Amino acid sequence: MLAQILEAPADHGGLMVSLAAGEGSAAHPWLISAELNAGVSATRNVADLVHLFSLLHGRTPGLIDMAASQSCWAGGDAFLREAAAAFVHERAFLAALIAVAGPPPSTPGDSGTVCTIQSQYYSMATLARSERFGCAIGAVVTLLLDWQPLRAVMDGAAERLGLAVPESRLPDEEACRALLAAMPDRPRLDRTLAFGARQVLAHHTGLLDYCAVRAEAREAC
Repeated sequence: MLAQILEAPADHGGLMVSLAAGEGSAAHPWLISAELNAGVSATRNVADLVHLFSLLHGRTPGLIDMAASQSCWAGGDAFLREAAAAFVHERAFLAALIAVAGPPPSTPGDSGTVCTIQSQYYSMATLARSERFGCAIGAVVTLLLDWQPLRAVMDGAAERLGLAVPESRLPDEEACRALLAAMPDRPRLDRTLAFGARQVLAHHTGLLDYCAVRAEAREAC
């Protein structure tokens, strides 16, 4: 029995999915709040959310583009190119949603927003270019997984605002699991994958925290 356990392949896909579900956007109260998804303040709160996430992911090169350009693992090159090409359409959707939702609402303490998210962007660039095998892949896969609950909120907002919702072309969970299952076994691979994953999740949940605080500040005015 012990030999079977030791020989069992690591479930890196299960690890990434578990991290995204437990520590990512899907578990964040702001993402499922009425203030973001319904009611009189929803549109301006959505405008704020998509604006902030566009500052992080709406520019090029993004996390996936940078990871693809590094060729961090030859076996993942095709996956990364496909994901990078698909994320172009997500950026276009973000831009379209910003156009119909309107500019970000004026919020007390706005002055440091761009600098804060700029620093997050550079942190993601470091992940994408990391020489630690598995770090960039963990970050990219987690972005793809965590984008799903964010996209669901964006889709709902687009429908309320009369904007056509484009079909996502991003690699799905099954494709992410297949990629991770094909990775060569390396020492402490689970740790480097998890490190990249948790950094992305921390940035996303931090932005959602920031969105919630900004909404409270607007309501207090």
